[in-house]
Amino acid sequence: MTQAKPRRKQADRRARTRSALLEAAARQLSTHGYADLALERVAREAGYTRGAVYHLFASKEDLALAVVEWVKQTWEAEVGHLAAGEADPVNALMALARGHAVFCRRDVARVLLTLRVEFAGRDHPVGRAITGIIERLDAACADLIAAGRASGTIPPGPPPEKTAAAYTAIVEAVGIELAGQAPHDIELVERAVRGVLALPPTPEHR
Repeated sequence: MTQAKPRRKQADRRARTRSALLEAAARQLSTHGYADLALERVAREAGYTRGAVYHLFASKEDLALAVVEWVKQTWEAEVGHLAAGEADPVNALMALARGHAVFCRRDVARVLLTLRVEFAGRDHPVGRAITGIIERLDAACADLIAAGRASGTIPPGPPPEKTAAAYTAIVEAVGIELAGQAPHDIELVERAVRGVLALPPTPEHR
């Protein structure tokens, strides 16, 4: 038992260090992008030495991939689960849109968009990781749109895959552009999403 406690404390310290470095790296990537990511700056912002970064991450690429995974997991915990609690596809899509707007009030939310633009058209592990995330989200939204059309709650329109791509692009763009500008971020993302899905405006938005 006496050996277990020091190991537990060491694991806790390692987890705290890793979390602080990931959050600092996410802010740096959001601001400077991957090409100008400086590990010294990440370590300094997190309150650690550069050696702490290399102790936990093999390289700049390894750190960036860990940030992408961390942001994805954070988004899924704070936003993705909202759709699972909705039986109606329209409510699920609206819940995702509102949740993403709230998520974008955090300064780390911009990181995936920044990296997505930076790696567009390039074959790079970080770019591939982000593309995989977007493709999975698009596919999930396409399934919701198809289900809504089948039930009659979403009007007919372009193929679900195309509509889903427009939906995720709109949600991402409005969330980033109006980040932190509550309550307008939520109201405008709702309006935009209803337009993409060809839904009538709600009474309060008419």
